Amino acid sequence: MSDREKFDLDAYLERIGWAGGARADLATLRGVHLAHALALPFENLDPVSGRVPSLEPADVVAKMVHGRRGGYCYEHNTLLRLALEALGFRVTPLAGRVVLGADTPESRPRTHAMLRVEVPGEPLPYLADVGFGAIGALLAPVPLTVGEEFEDGGRRHRFTRLPHEGPLELWALQAYDGAARDWVSQYAFTLEPFTAADFEVFNWHVGSNPRSPFTRRPYLQRTTAERHLALDGARLTETRADGTVAVRELAGEAEARRVVAEEFGIEVPEGLELLGRLSGG
Repeated sequence: MSDREKFDLDAYLERIGWAGGARADLATLRGVHLAHALALPFENLDPVSGRVPSLEPADVVAKMVHGRRGGYCYEHNTLLRLALEALGFRVTPLAGRVVLGADTPESRPRTHAMLRVEVPGEPLPYLADVGFGAIGALLAPVPLTVGEEFEDGGRRHRFTRLPHEGPLELWALQAYDGAARDWVSQYAFTLEPFTAADFEVFNWHVGSNPRSPFTRRPYLQRTTAERHLALDGARLTETRADGTVAVRELAGEAEARRVVAEEFGIEVPEGLELLGRLSGG
C-alpha cells in the first residue's frame, strides 16, 4: 500500500482546521497551506533532546497530526507533501540553501526542504513551503515566476534569480522587510528534484551534528493571524501584525515550559530540560 493510500487525510485536515474544499485546485492548495502554517508550530525539540526526528510517514503523522507537537522543515513538508498527494496534486520535493544572514549562497549547504506543486489548470507550478522557521516564511504557496510580487497571508514575497556557475537557474525567495523597507533573500534553490534518500541524509546531519544550531538550543516559531512568536533559547520575540516587536528573556525552566505549552501548543518531550543546555546542564 502506498503512502498516499495509507495517509489519513481527514485526520490531517481536522488537525489543521481546514473545512474547505478537498480537491486538486488552487483554492484548496492555498487554503490547506495557510491552515497548516497557522496550526502547526515549527520546533526542534527532538534534536535538542538528542533524537533525530523520523521522516517515516507514519511517524510524522503520529507526532504532528495525532500528537501535540510540531516539527522542522523536513517533517512539515513531508506532512504537507503526503496531504497534497492524497488530494491529487503532483508534488516534487526540492532542496535549498538558507541564505538569510549568509555572506553568499555557496557558504551554506542545501539543508532546507520545500515543494514544487503542479496545479491542474494552472500554467505555472507553485512553490509550497510550510517549514521555514523564520518570520519571512511563506504563509501561502506562490507561483514560480520572476518579476511579480505576491501577497500571501499578509506577507509579501517575490522570486529573483541569483548568478552562479551551475547549469540550472538559481532561484531565490525574497521577503519584504517592512522595518528595513527592503527585500531580503530567505533561501536559494534550483528546480532539481530530490528524493527521500537525500532528505534522510540532510535530516541526519541537521538533527545530530553538534555544530547544528538545531541540536544546541530550543528554536520554536508560531504564526497566528495576530502575531508571530519566536523562541530562540530563552529569548522570546513577539512580532505583532502592526509591525511592533517585543523581546524578553524567559525567567527559567518553569516559565519556558509554560510558554511552550500555552503559547506554542507543544507537549515537551519527557525528560527534556528546555533551558538546561543553555546553562551547561
